[in-house]
Amino acid sequence: MTATQPRSGRPCNMTAGSAHAAQESIANDLQTSCGLQISTTTVHRELHGMGFHGRAAASKPYITKCNAERQMQWCKACRHWTLEQWRCSLENSTCLTALCQV
Repeated sequence: MTATQPRSGRPCNMTAGSAHAAQESIANDLQTSCGLQISTTTVHRELHGMGFHGRAAASKPYITKCNAERQMQWCKACRHWTLEQWRCSLENSTCLTALCQV
């Protein structure tokens, strides 16, 4: 892809330079407050190890009261299914609707 072509997706909030500057800022804060000599690589590695990966969380669909009730009805209706019925439901969604009419 060249620079003249349009890019897909949302642009990044942080550039590589600003991310490095944030790591340097954290390293400097630790040096001044705790007296620790710490590198930006160590800051990056530890933040990554603690689960800070810089990714946006996936949005989950909102479950309405109506959908929750329908899910509960389906669960109760399919509670006593045999293993063969479950296999059929996993293999083919049309089989699921044929076996369990909710």
